[in-house]
Amino acid sequence: MSKQLFIHTEEQREWLKKLETLEESFKANARKIDEESIFPFENFKKLREIGYTKITLPKQYGGAGLSVYDAVLLHETLSSYCGSTGLAASWTIQNVGEIFENRYWPVEKIDWFAEQVNNGATVNRAVSEFAMGSPVRGGKPGTTAVRDGEFYLINGRKNYTSGAPDLDYFLVSAWIEDDNHLGFFLVPKTAKGVLVETTWDVMSMRGTGSDDLVLNHVRVERSNLVEIPSYSTGFKLNGWLLLIPATYLGIAQAARDYAVQFAKNHSPNSIQGTIAQLPNVQTLIGEMDLALTNARFTIYGVAQLYNDATKKAEIVNEINIAKHVVTNTAIDVVDKAMRLVGAKSLQRSNPLQRYYRDVRAGLHNPPMDDLTIKRLAETAIL
Repeated sequence: MSKQLFIHTEEQREWLKKLETLEESFKANARKIDEESIFPFENFKKLREIGYTKITLPKQYGGAGLSVYDAVLLHETLSSYCGSTGLAASWTIQNVGEIFENRYWPVEKIDWFAEQVNNGATVNRAVSEFAMGSPVRGGKPGTTAVRDGEFYLINGRKNYTSGAPDLDYFLVSAWIEDDNHLGFFLVPKTAKGVLVETTWDVMSMRGTGSDDLVLNHVRVERSNLVEIPSYSTGFKLNGWLLLIPATYLGIAQAARDYAVQFAKNHSPNSIQGTIAQLPNVQTLIGEMDLALTNARFTIYGVAQLYNDATKKAEIVNEINIAKHVVTNTAIDVVDKAMRLVGAKSLQRSNPLQRYYRDVRAGLHNPPMDDLTIKRLAETAIL
């Protein structure tokens, strides 16, 4: 089923046209970004130039004010150009969307931050730590914040801080020792004692710059304590997290498109015509399109429910389900694309091997599959 069926507004079409202007350069640089494990600074510069980093900032602040559904639609397309760029950019877009939707912060702080985002600032939550494992599992952060007069002193180390080389702000989770509870601090990258340590050396999503954030006696004003969450884990599921599976859906679509083009053009001398006419190849193509259609109905259906104020409160497990369905589908689709193309798909010059590695990362983005299944079971037996 064509993705065009999920495009509903002229505004969505206009934004897709803006993204299309980046397609050629992003695709051309994707291999170098992956092989050299370098952050795509130039890609982010171009995203800022078209206003993409502020698409979820409300219109009243100068942003595009796009919904979860809109953002998923656009981000799927962006991620088909370059997976690392897509995943790294998703965090700013989803965090801005969440912050301004829920308005956790004091009015003065949120108004000030809106100006920063409107001028191109990027942000991500710095939550993960090696000692605590995934934040969704409820570990207590080792990062601490201690009062120092009208300031807080923050010390700690965060890992998996995606986009770190290009972020302007970090939303750092820290344990406030004086009050014995969790808090989020808005920490500018320019603050004294902030260091991004280059540690990202993995096989997939190699260009996301998911480096370690080191905080050594970082002194911030008390007003920079912007969130005191009511939940204990430092991680709250919300509709904006659908941008994560949207990233992997885009990569899977890119793999499918490559495989189909290969089938339509590859003509070994053992057959008449191209391999696209072979029953086994057609089966693989059909299975890929069936899987992608199922995944799209899932993620866009959940996004539409989240957009609907009358349905939003009823969403319990659907965001988790969408992430599970889409990321696992992406892995399956890329595998089928590689089976279709054959051994050529393993060549380092072939994008399929990059897609294969990149979609595996989705298994380790929150929420993890086992938690999704567990919560579904718990919901059923309550």
